[in-house]
Amino acid sequence: VIDHPKYQESKRIAIFLSMPDEVQTEEIIKDIFKQGKECFIPRYKPQSNHMDMLKLSSAEDISSLALTSWNILQPSDDDSAREEALASGGLDLIFMPGLGFDKKGNRLGRGKGYYDTYLERCMKHPRGKPYTIALAFREQICESVPVTENDVPIDEILYEDC
Repeated sequence: VIDHPKYQESKRIAIFLSMPDEVQTEEIIKDIFKQGKECFIPRYKPQSNHMDMLKLSSAEDISSLALTSWNILQPSDDDSAREEALASGGLDLIFMPGLGFDKKGNRLGRGKGYYDTYLERCMKHPRGKPYTIALAFREQICESVPVTENDVPIDEILYEDC
């Protein structure tokens, strides 16, 4: 991941904080800060499909985040001090999680549409849609995954031996 040309050229990067069954992102987050890039993480709004990407100040900042009912660390709802990526300079790159992927760039998420809705908002930002890379295990690559007209394809899927 850290040798990927899109990662190298990106300055503003959004990345998920891994759940136990996902590709672990902690080392990537540390590298984002080591290279002086800006790091944004998701804050999901429950009972909706709305998500914002909020800025982390450091890798250590993760320890100050609240644990949600989904067991995901994220900034609390009353944390209004953090910069939201689309309220400022947009994003260059988004690393995306998922349950399954196909080689056409389709992604099966957890069913709420958070990333698809966020990418639609990105497309309305002056900077446009960021490059999207899904981080996957080889076992998550399928012949095809079900999609709807609201699903936004991923630009690239990285997995072991891809």
